Amino acid sequence: MQSYKKTITVKQDDLDELDHVNNVRYVQWMQDISKEHWMNAASEEMRSGIIWVVMTHHITYKNAAVLNDVIEMRTYIKESRGAVCVRIVEMHNKKTKELLLKSSTEWCLLNAETYRPTRISDEIKEFFTTA
Repeated sequence: MQSYKKTITVKQDDLDELDHVNNVRYVQWMQDISKEHWMNAASEEMRSGIIWVVMTHHITYKNAAVLNDVIEMRTYIKESRGAVCVRIVEMHNKKTKELLLKSSTEWCLLNAETYRPTRISDEIKEFFTTA
């Protein structure tokens, strides 16, 4: 699978009242890395006339991240069918290598004008599932 990686450092604004990264922040980071992967990897022509929307998130939290932790994130497409793809995001503590979370998100491809689901093209499938 073609994957995309990003490293971030936990800041004070990322924390909740327990001084751990807030779960809402993790969801934001999942969406951010997913969008960055799409925008950086897909050509303008490939992106033309279509948009992605989230259908479901499934998140398994394994360990907490705290202030100044460096998090390594990785995302890739696990599978595609019809108008839906399943994107995986994993986050690890860079220092300890501990898995912080693993998520599986179903994204639906829409026509940008009608907002109706549209089949994921073979070009997109092949591009994102090739190493």
